[in-house]
Amino acid sequence: MSMPSRRDWHGWLLFLSALVIALDRWTKIWVSHHIEEGDAITVIPHVFRISHVLNSGAAFSLFSVSAHPDRTRWLLTGFSLLAAVVVFGILLKIGRRLTPTSLALALVFGGAIGNVWDRLRYATVIDFLEVHIIHYHWPDFNIADSAIVIGGILLFIDALRSGKAETT
Repeated sequence: MSMPSRRDWHGWLLFLSALVIALDRWTKIWVSHHIEEGDAITVIPHVFRISHVLNSGAAFSLFSVSAHPDRTRWLLTGFSLLAAVVVFGILLKIGRRLTPTSLALALVFGGAIGNVWDRLRYATVIDFLEVHIIHYHWPDFNIADSAIVIGGILLFIDALRSGKAETT
C-alpha cells in the first residue's frame, strides 16, 4: 500500500508571486494614467494619499541622488535580480510545504520582480502610497515594496519562533 503524497505548494506560492507582480503592475499603470507626476489624491486627510512619485533610488529613495545615476540604476537592478534569483531558488527548494518562510519568500520574489520590471523598463520605480503618521511623512512606496516588507516581517517572526522553539 502506498502512502498518500503530500500536497505540493509550489504552484500556489508562484501564483502568489504572480499575483503580487500583477497587482503591482496594474496599480502603477493606473497611477501613471490618472495622477500627474508630483500630484496626489487625498484618501484620508493628513493620513493617506495616493501620489505619483518616480524613485530612481532604492527603498526610501536611498541612492536617488548620485553622481553616476546610470551606474546606480544598473547596480540596483543587478542586485535586485540577483536577490530574486536566490529567493526563487530557495522557494523552489522549500516550496513543497506551505510555511511562513515559503509564503514570505513568495511575497519577496513577487515584490522584487515588480520593482525590477520598472527599473528595466522605465529606469525608475513608480511609488504611490503616501502615509503620514502625526508629523512624520513615511517615504512613498508601492505594492511591490509592501510585499517585500510583509515577506521580511514574516521571515523575522518565523526566525524568532524557530529560535524560541529550539531553546525550549
